[in-house]
Amino acid sequence: MRDPDRGATALVRRPGNGYLHRSDCTAVPAPQCDISGWRPAFLRDAPFVVSSGRSAGSTPRCLSGDVELDVPDVPDDPDVPDDPDGAGTDGLDLAPGLLDTLEEATDKLVAAGPAAFCGPGSLVRLARARSRLEALFALAAAGFADSGEFLVDGARNAPAWLARHLGCPRAEAARLVRTGRRLGGLAVTAQAALSGELSFDKAEAITRCDGPRTHDQLVRDEGLLADQAGRLSFSEVVRACAYWSQAADQDGAEESDASARERREVYLEESFGGTYLGRMTLDPVSGAIVARELRRLEDELFLADWSAARARLGREPTQAELERSSAQRRADSLVEMAARSASMPEGSIRPRPLFSVLVGYESLHGRICELEEGTVLAPGSILPWLASAELERAVFSPSGRVEVAERSRLFTGATRRALELRDRRCTHPFCEEPVWRCEADHVLAFAEGGPTTQENGALLCRWHNLLKEHERARRARRSGAGAVDDAGRAPPG
Repeated sequence: MRDPDRGATALVRRPGNGYLHRSDCTAVPAPQCDISGWRPAFLRDAPFVVSSGRSAGSTPRCLSGDVELDVPDVPDDPDVPDDPDGAGTDGLDLAPGLLDTLEEATDKLVAAGPAAFCGPGSLVRLARARSRLEALFALAAAGFADSGEFLVDGARNAPAWLARHLGCPRAEAARLVRTGRRLGGLAVTAQAALSGELSFDKAEAITRCDGPRTHDQLVRDEGLLADQAGRLSFSEVVRACAYWSQAADQDGAEESDASARERREVYLEESFGGTYLGRMTLDPVSGAIVARELRRLEDELFLADWSAARARLGREPTQAELERSSAQRRADSLVEMAARSASMPEGSIRPRPLFSVLVGYESLHGRICELEEGTVLAPGSILPWLASAELERAVFSPSGRVEVAERSRLFTGATRRALELRDRRCTHPFCEEPVWRCEADHVLAFAEGGPTTQENGALLCRWHNLLKEHERARRARRSGAGAVDDAGRAPPG
């Protein structure tokens, strides 16, 4: 590593993992060297310096914000044995006291046991603390990578060194370094992650928007993205960042989606013993077509397995008591897809993809171009499908529209489709099941006079729809309203 503003690179002998990698600051002893040159850009202006101008033999002082720590002055001794793990006392570790405090606090948390933190409030606080440490670690890992100190151990790069000492996959170490470097150039996002206002995962999603063609715009807009990310779920943040990237670099978004389609491939080869091994890579649209049909067939097989197990046991079975595992049902579903394809009569009408044109949606909710599953697409990626697709037009208005008579029991036809286009997934706050696995449900129950309109309808997955009905039935029993049937209606009389 060479910094043109700081002179030639030098390796100074230190205990522990061997050397302090620094620039040669006119032969100033290592503890007095200002290390801001190797730190991430976000930290370079932070109040974190090693004081100089001390008398010989005195202990240097390390200032980190409002914290002042003593840094022991270790002489350069080539006879000092290295740490056996190669990760001992480090010339760049300027706050050992803080780490000691953190380890002591962690020991107390562990000693308290998991049962002490099973409450929702405790879990949220633990997750917030972990997220803040992840952000700090990513920034520190980026600084370590920029320092080049991993070279003295013979590691090719920082991810290789981190993977060895952290016991994690090298790809994970590389991701942390990459995220730390990106965070270092996004001060607002980094500060939000370090303060706990933004989870590390959400901050990382924002950093993925960074690139040579989008960096300046991201620096301009990161405050808005970080503010919105704090109020959205993680999947919503991913979609928001994808839409921002499309607006910031339309050509890049189109090129990325085109590249994804060009990378499509499927391998299915016979292996030893006659078994077959395979791999599949599909673009978002093709993948959604295959995955949805595979999941539909898997659901059919699951219901068949469930019914067979219930008949065999005489009671409701558990997942472990079913004949096949989920993976086995998916494999059988793939075989079933092939069998049905082979048996389809010649000249049969093939299903056609449906593209919905939402008129007025952008004025109310912003830009949208995505699959039902929520995957954001560049507009150009649907062009290859238009020749064989069906198009539908849906008009959005602030007041909404009633599609069927209010006393109809079920959501069908255009009203059902309007709910699908509006909600696009299960509306329960803790669920993200896609639209094709959801049921249209009355907000105010039909039995209680609720109309079958868009305004009184919402998509719920089957699990949350049943949960809602059970809760309503329980409230009815507590209030003395008597029994209710499967549809939630009280008996006549």
